Amino acid sequence: MDAGNPEHRCRCPHGPRCTRGPRHGGLAAAALDPRVRAFPMDAATQAMYREHGMDPVTLESDVTTAMTFLHYVLPSPPFVSSRAALSAAFLPPQDDGGGVDRISGLPEELLRNIVSRLPAKDGARTAALSCRWRRVWLSTPLVLVDADLLPAGCGSSLRVERAHAQRVESAITHILDAHPGPFRFVHLISCHMQETPGLLARWLQLLAVKGVRELMLVNRPWPLDMALPATFFGMATLTRLYLGTLAFPNTADLPRGVSFPHLRELGLLGMAIVNRDMDFVLARSPVLEILCIQANVLLKWLSLVSRSLRCVQIIEGIDLNIVVKNAPNLERVIIWTSSARDGLHRIVKIGHAPALSLLGYLEPARHLLEIGNTIIKAGTKPSPSTTVPSVKILSLRVCFGVRNDAKMLPSFLRCFPNVERLHLESNETDEPTGKVNNKFWHEAGDIECIQSHLKLMVFYAFRGERGELSFLKFVLESARMLTKLVIVFCKGSFASMDEANSKVKPLFDARWASRGCSLVLFESPLETGDDKWVLNFERGSDFSTTDPFACTAALQGCTV
Repeated sequence: MDAGNPEHRCRCPHGPRCTRGPRHGGLAAAALDPRVRAFPMDAATQAMYREHGMDPVTLESDVTTAMTFLHYVLPSPPFVSSRAALSAAFLPPQDDGGGVDRISGLPEELLRNIVSRLPAKDGARTAALSCRWRRVWLSTPLVLVDADLLPAGCGSSLRVERAHAQRVESAITHILDAHPGPFRFVHLISCHMQETPGLLARWLQLLAVKGVRELMLVNRPWPLDMALPATFFGMATLTRLYLGTLAFPNTADLPRGVSFPHLRELGLLGMAIVNRDMDFVLARSPVLEILCIQANVLLKWLSLVSRSLRCVQIIEGIDLNIVVKNAPNLERVIIWTSSARDGLHRIVKIGHAPALSLLGYLEPARHLLEIGNTIIKAGTKPSPSTTVPSVKILSLRVCFGVRNDAKMLPSFLRCFPNVERLHLESNETDEPTGKVNNKFWHEAGDIECIQSHLKLMVFYAFRGERGELSFLKFVLESARMLTKLVIVFCKGSFASMDEANSKVKPLFDARWASRGCSLVLFESPLETGDDKWVLNFERGSDFSTTDPFACTAALQGCTV
């Protein structure tokens, strides 16, 4: 068997038993409802896809899964009280028959705070109470969430009937016309924008003129390549922007002065954007700190040149090469999941990134790691030009049953000599290509981060295989600074806790290098492959969370 043949590799980062969607009744299924349907195609759209050789039923199912995934990743709107009733603003009549309006007597700053916490439709209704309340509404930076405009009981914002969507579109247009701005937060995910040509362009123009700070804009799935109007480039007041399932405009002919001078966070979810336009956005966003990409469509090379960027997150990078060219303030590069449709390796290159402290998940099975101008291979010796000493937290996915993958693990680890926290996920293969034993790891030579710096190691998806146990033994026998080893196995991997304990028993026969090390065996609440269905960008973008890899759903209930 040819170990280099991609057909013999573990193609999915979650192993061959990974399902395409969350299992019914599981923790992931509770977070994502796979039964919701995307908007059904009309007859003309179905005919168009059939002409291109695609089955509309299968396509709609796939898009439904993708949209559910996307909506879960999308950041939540600011808190507004959906239970607030306008009548609550006025006290009931007193015994003498007179009514007392106590709230209207409050200072306008406090009244604006109250209005900003109401759903958009109720906030707009306050303008009818009196001239003063109208002045308050017009001077309040609004939170506009289209789901708040849906009729009561119509269900999820993923499932919106066309008649309801049309009423929502009319209400949005009225609010954008009537309110002078600014708009603190706008969340548009429930509208059939493709059915009203020019409507989205008008909305974006109004938001640009009146000032919008945070915008979440997701296209309903038909057509899949609906173009984002060029009026989008006029929104210079944006500080936070998430776009989903749209085709990014061509930036080649834009005026030189177009920029996003205040944009600090950008999310591109299922966006059709080419390399040139991605480079344009990064170059024209001088204070951008956070970049999040989910399911890139056309983007094949993510080239990071930015003096402001601090965090880059990728969920399901498709055939994506990542090159950190010049990012002096970049602290985090998080690749939660990735895939290569042709089975070939994709480049992850670390150039000038002196502040980089957190990196992963790197996968020898699909990533070609390049440090500076050196491609890391099995047996590459560490040197100043092949190491990134700033990285303290590292995550890897390795298939111990594929010998070529296992051979790359020591070389990957040597590139990061100061790692203190290591997260390592064991991928499964249904076609092993070689056994890896204790002798293999000891013959691999010294690994500085394991011997001298590693304090915490979390080992995920443990199955008790020989290759896993031999590596864990090597770590325990080498890591002098190790204080905690957490071994996580997926729900249902073992029949009982006693069986799980029996699988790790050989580790206690090893001569541990650290006398103060503790071993924790933990059953994850998730089954194999379910973790990818509850991923979002929240933890990775929160700089107050030191180690976002330790805050995943797979570790829920475990203190790391």
